[in-house]
Amino acid sequence: MAQLFAGTSGWAYPSWKPEFYPEKLAQKKFLGHYATRLNTVEVNFTFRQLVKETTIQNWLRESPAYFRFGIKAHQVITHIKRLKGTEEFVPRFLATIEPLAAAGKLGPVLFQLPPNLKADLALLKDFLGTLPRTVPSAFEFRHESWFSDATWDLLKACNAGLCVAETETRTTPDVVTAPFAYYRFRKPTYTNEERQAMVGRIREHIAEGRDVFAYFKHEETPQGALYAVEILREVSGREGS
Repeated sequence: MAQLFAGTSGWAYPSWKPEFYPEKLAQKKFLGHYATRLNTVEVNFTFRQLVKETTIQNWLRESPAYFRFGIKAHQVITHIKRLKGTEEFVPRFLATIEPLAAAGKLGPVLFQLPPNLKADLALLKDFLGTLPRTVPSAFEFRHESWFSDATWDLLKACNAGLCVAETETRTTPDVVTAPFAYYRFRKPTYTNEERQAMVGRIREHIAEGRDVFAYFKHEETPQGALYAVEILREVSGREGS
């Protein structure tokens, strides 16, 4: 049965006390507590460094079976090589997160493209051809030239997801291209009406058999985490699982 995975982009924020984390909770126990209230997190530090095996094992120990880790792809792939000539680095990167996949805890891998990378369908097609079909992938396009039916059709052909990113200045078209949906809600605040609209759209996806991964902005305040708790409770009827 399809379900909602809701969380934030990161969890290591002492400033989330006491509204989200208990006042006296040690930082090394943050993930364990986070995983009792939310069921996914988008890991952003993998954009700048390859995650160590010991770190992955700690994550696996500290999270329940239902928990999912969304992983942002390394900048070498998206920003330095800009999807070109990545045949050697992509397998190296994916090998570091293989233990998550083996444990059934890997969410989509997010490929966030640079804002100045304009649409190049041949480039995207070649890159998609290097990704194993077993790895769920989502793409965040930050140049509007990508927003076209040709892009959506290419993603659909490869079962790759479109990351629907919403900021204060731009929102990606909400198009379904994969067996799952991926949202990044990046505005610092959302009205009750906006949150209810999110819930309605998420319920549509679930009714159609798609899992939904929804990540709120990680800020120094716990607001994004609290939004995630709210929509998870409203859609699933409970926190955590």
